[in-house]
Amino acid sequence: MERGYDEYKKIIDDHLLDFIPNIDNKSISLYESMKYSLTAGGKRLRPVLLLAACDFAGGDIREALPYACAVEYIHTYSLIHDDLPAMDNDDYRRGQLTNHKVYGEAIAILAGDGLLTTAFEVINKDMMLYFDSPEKMTKRIKAAYEIAKGSGCRGMVAGQVSDIEGEHNEYSNEMLEYIHINKTGALIKSAIRAGLYLGDPTTYMLQNLDVYAENLGLAYQIADDILDEVGDPKELGKATGSDKKQNKNTYTSINGLDAAYKRLDELTDNAVAAISSYYDNAEFFRDLVLKLKTRRK
Repeated sequence: MERGYDEYKKIIDDHLLDFIPNIDNKSISLYESMKYSLTAGGKRLRPVLLLAACDFAGGDIREALPYACAVEYIHTYSLIHDDLPAMDNDDYRRGQLTNHKVYGEAIAILAGDGLLTTAFEVINKDMMLYFDSPEKMTKRIKAAYEIAKGSGCRGMVAGQVSDIEGEHNEYSNEMLEYIHINKTGALIKSAIRAGLYLGDPTTYMLQNLDVYAENLGLAYQIADDILDEVGDPKELGKATGSDKKQNKNTYTSINGLDAAYKRLDELTDNAVAAISSYYDNAEFFRDLVLKLKTRRK
């Protein structure tokens, strides 16, 4: 793997709007609202991981691009809904006003719905090109299944529900990790598995990258919890301390900052160990998870 994070991210940024279907002018506010949040910046972590995993498994990232963009559509829809008054009630995201602050709550909800359904329209449109190639079709079916599972009621949505229901109730570490594994980790794991399936993965590779992804997802959320306590709002592009104001369960609120930093170290070490047998071939994945220790935004 010779590509770095910035190269994968540029590929995503350059093509992110390519798969958005033409929308009737009578619904132009829907398109503008979807585009507003899609182009508001962001790390593009999940689609980058999908492309990198495809590369890692010997696939063609050009063929994986629709799936990577679909994952970012799903992630962006979740952020639009997450910012709504009924959920986190945030005014800013990535240094800009949140979608509902610009377009109103109703359009923001529908823009999220539009992005979610567009993601699966994009995936299905790609799959329809491969009816005559059972092997390629099978890869795509597996990738689509992973993305659907990770974003739905057995993944991201389930974690979000538990997060909301935990407000004003103190959770155990076990329950907290369940939330993190699903709300944040599930789509990260799905992106990696989808990318692998679009290549030519071995069973051993799938198992190793599963362990890596599970630890990465937890580590990423704990780093996020830490930043909500000690991060710089200017660097983050949003206010800090919102979790505490809403009495949300976070790793820092339950265990304190020192324990959170310790757990972050454990998880990053576990992730690195899971891919150690690949040596320099896994440098991209190793560097990515180690950077969580010094993450600032």
